[in-house]
Amino acid sequence: MKQGIIKPVLPVDLQTQLYIPEALLSNFIEICEPSESADVLHVFVDARTSALYSECHISAVKLATLATTDVPLDPDDQAEYRANREIVADHVAFKAMKTDAKGRRSFSNIVAEFTTEFDPEHPLKIIGGQHRFEAIREALDEGINEVHGLKVYFGLTSEQRLDAQLISNTVIAVPTDLYDRMQETMKGPELRDWCQKVGLLKEDQDFNDKRQRGEQITVRAARTFILNYYLGEAVDPDNFAQTETTPKICRSGGADPDWDELRRTKKFWKDSKLEAAGQEFANLVEAQRNAFQAKKKGSSDFQEKALNYAVLSAWSFTAGLLKANTVRLARHFGLKDQSGRDPLNANSLAKGKHKTDAENYRGLGYRTDAKERGRFVELFYVQAEKGGGITSDMIDLAMKKYHAKQAAIDVQRTEGKA
Repeated sequence: MKQGIIKPVLPVDLQTQLYIPEALLSNFIEICEPSESADVLHVFVDARTSALYSECHISAVKLATLATTDVPLDPDDQAEYRANREIVADHVAFKAMKTDAKGRRSFSNIVAEFTTEFDPEHPLKIIGGQHRFEAIREALDEGINEVHGLKVYFGLTSEQRLDAQLISNTVIAVPTDLYDRMQETMKGPELRDWCQKVGLLKEDQDFNDKRQRGEQITVRAARTFILNYYLGEAVDPDNFAQTETTPKICRSGGADPDWDELRRTKKFWKDSKLEAAGQEFANLVEAQRNAFQAKKKGSSDFQEKALNYAVLSAWSFTAGLLKANTVRLARHFGLKDQSGRDPLNANSLAKGKHKTDAENYRGLGYRTDAKERGRFVELFYVQAEKGGGITSDMIDLAMKKYHAKQAAIDVQRTEGKA
């Protein structure tokens, strides 16, 4: 194919500041043969990040040969962890997309980076539109070779690559957990490495890109666990009955100032006591699952009860609170060792109810609001006094203690304003 003109289209204020990688662009034209290369290939700039890109069209056969969705977010330091979410093979929209592709539909809005710095056999790295790409590949197997629209980036820095991948995946249908995973990956491997070390993730396993029962934990869950351990650690146990002890759930899909500050000020991955708590909680998760897998009865909710955000945050908060009390901490950790039933006694939790609860309240452990989280702190704290596991009477006592504490705190606040 005859090569036309490469024409940069740049704002006046950036024309003298940006380096145009003409050799890379020529290589792209030679290898990928975009339709525009016979005339003019325009190169634009995202002025927010100074990232260079071109809007062009490439044939399905070229895409299938030269592109890949197996793209690392950080190819230099964390090459084994992926930027893209998993393909949802059974989604109705994906099935319709594959049907459309076989009906000779031409797709657009596929986002890629052209680079030969890693995986040179696949210089087109698909970072947005992987479902469309897979549909195109399947249609090509049946002889359908249409031309499709791409936005192709060139010469990205690590920061520009993260930005391009984030905006390519920031749509309503994409879970915020994927955004969290990408952000945490760019901050470094510490959180993932810590979760793998304590057993909350398997070896070489990445965080899930969407919270699902029975699957690996998300970045949000891991952050929530660590944050609440340190929140609990900051509470004076001697003033527990007079202190607000409601855990927090980390934000998802955006900045979380509490987590960012903790990550900046504490090297959590070097804290041996936090590590021990993480290992014990991973064991609790496994024990809760095994209790129902072995009996082959009970709902999936009961089986996954330990990963309910109210349970997870409160258990971690209590572990931090009892950090210096080795006897009670051992009882707290020993919750996983119940005999004859699941560690969390999910059936009794489901029957737990306070007189102030609405008629539609399903029992303790189904919600994740502040009240639910605070009640679980009281429950774990009471259980750690004597050990032996969670009972119906203990659940009732914990609920009453929570509401009594909240009433006392409200009085203190009112007196402070008087």
